[in-house]
Amino acid sequence: MTILDDYRPPVIAVGAQTELLSVIVAAYNIEDYIERGLDSIRNQTYRNLEIIVVDDGSTDETGRICDRAAAADERIRVIHKENGGLADARNTGMRNMTGRYLAFMDGDDWIDPDMYERMLAALKNRDADAAVCRYRRVYRDRTDDGSVDRVVVFEGQETLEYYVREREEYDIQNAAWNKLYRREIIGDITFPVGKWYEDILFTTVALSRVQRCVYLDTAYYNYIIDREGSIMSAKINSRTFTDHIPAYFEKTEFLKRLGRQDLADIHDYFIYKRLLLFYDQLDQSEDPDDKVYREKLTQLIRDNRDHYERAYGCPEADPRDYARMKLFLESPSRYSRRVRLEKRFLIPLKAGLKRILKR
Repeated sequence: MTILDDYRPPVIAVGAQTELLSVIVAAYNIEDYIERGLDSIRNQTYRNLEIIVVDDGSTDETGRICDRAAAADERIRVIHKENGGLADARNTGMRNMTGRYLAFMDGDDWIDPDMYERMLAALKNRDADAAVCRYRRVYRDRTDDGSVDRVVVFEGQETLEYYVREREEYDIQNAAWNKLYRREIIGDITFPVGKWYEDILFTTVALSRVQRCVYLDTAYYNYIIDREGSIMSAKINSRTFTDHIPAYFEKTEFLKRLGRQDLADIHDYFIYKRLLLFYDQLDQSEDPDDKVYREKLTQLIRDNRDHYERAYGCPEADPRDYARMKLFLESPSRYSRRVRLEKRFLIPLKAGLKRILKR
């Protein structure tokens, strides 16, 4: 890994923009957002774009807005299809792309004008297979931007390693849309059709093939966090158990097949932390469905108890997390009482002490 504190991706003059970059945009019932998103792509400083918009069976004005955008910009091609979900829409886009480079954007988000020029320039300048950028988290009442003025070059499987370790200083994430790939890296990888959280395995496989990656620690992508109807805004539901959690376990199995048992153990540790966090979210709910989900989580946590010693023994693990898991296995009710006490007293106390120390 090389940290480049003063690096600036070179400008790509319009005359030198000879390589085609394909942007795949999946759109479903987002009539209030899609025009802004498409305009942000059309206004990119890198002009040699193939913009493939897949209208996934929208029942509102989304499809017609996309058609109007295509009539105004010959770089846009709209594919209308029956609803098949985000994964199917992205796969459709990939089957129809012709570019040397590949990027994704969700139709309800938008990107900064120089995003693709910066990412492609850095990728080409450092002879990399992929580029990743930080992104802004856009809420209804605020925007979080953790940008740092630096660029990091990962070598070999370092990109995969930092991604699995979930290091906060490198905002790599599962998402498909903050990444730019050479087309040959993706090859035959597809998104799992019919599944939510389809990015998890796709990104893991893709990053395992990357031998050099440029990470731009600047936010160029604007991701809406709390849009009504968004998968990411959904509370714990049946898809958590049929799609979300299984996708994480599939990621573990892939890492094992790759010969990276060390990363599989680290990833399992983060899975088990998430299972307890899911339980915490459900713990105070009076919803009958949530009671069923709590019981499912309890059984799932108990079913994996034979793996905990190995996972919590990985270098990334916090011993306090293992203590929490052991308490849960002994008594979920005692565990719940402790979590409630921590939320009520310990966490506010720690936050107060931090404020005092900062004065």
